[in-house]
Amino acid sequence: MKSEVGEERGFLTARYIVMLSVFTALSYVLYMFVKFPLPGFPGFLDMQISDVPALLAGFMLGPSAGAAVILIKCLFKIPFTSTACVGELGDIIIGMALVLPAAFIYKRHRTLKGAVAGLAVGIVTSTAAAVLVNRIILIPAYMKLMFNGNWEILLNMMRPLFPSITANTFYAYYLPLSVLPFNLLRGIISAIVTFLLYKSLERAFDRIMPRKKNRAEQTIHNHNG
Repeated sequence: MKSEVGEERGFLTARYIVMLSVFTALSYVLYMFVKFPLPGFPGFLDMQISDVPALLAGFMLGPSAGAAVILIKCLFKIPFTSTACVGELGDIIIGMALVLPAAFIYKRHRTLKGAVAGLAVGIVTSTAAAVLVNRIILIPAYMKLMFNGNWEILLNMMRPLFPSITANTFYAYYLPLSVLPFNLLRGIISAIVTFLLYKSLERAFDRIMPRKKNRAEQTIHNHNG
């Protein structure tokens, strides 16, 4: 990854709008349709990589674009929610915790090391956010809104993995043995895919919609011509 500034200068240019729309649409499709459970984890935890387009938007267009992709994809899913909007809220928080640190660090250090550092920090912050969000928001909300306080429904989903789990020991099993490794793996996969796709996609967008030169670049170009 080169040190040249690739972030679009100025909002609401045609290039910016088209790129943001493409990344948002791709993120939404992945969020809605490309997900699957993983062996060794509870069946209600779906592995998905819909944060990848948001990371790409954050790297190419800046942190605000990455945040917009996360927010819009989740808002578009709300009419089809099966979790009383609780899952979408959690995905917004966890997605922002991944994309914003990565995009801010890469914006300040547009190098290979900056990209790796940004993605690494994003993985750590999003994993920590997932643990906190599950403990403070998601599980309490699910218990109240979907299970009417009946722990047995949730415990029965967990017992194939943790036969001795009880309501009193639920968080001791679920958070360190399911939420933490699952979201760490999800963040690593998203980071690897982003790292592999970033430069080729940026070059593709540059060929289709060349980035406008700023005034200094245009002056140099005219002088050399």
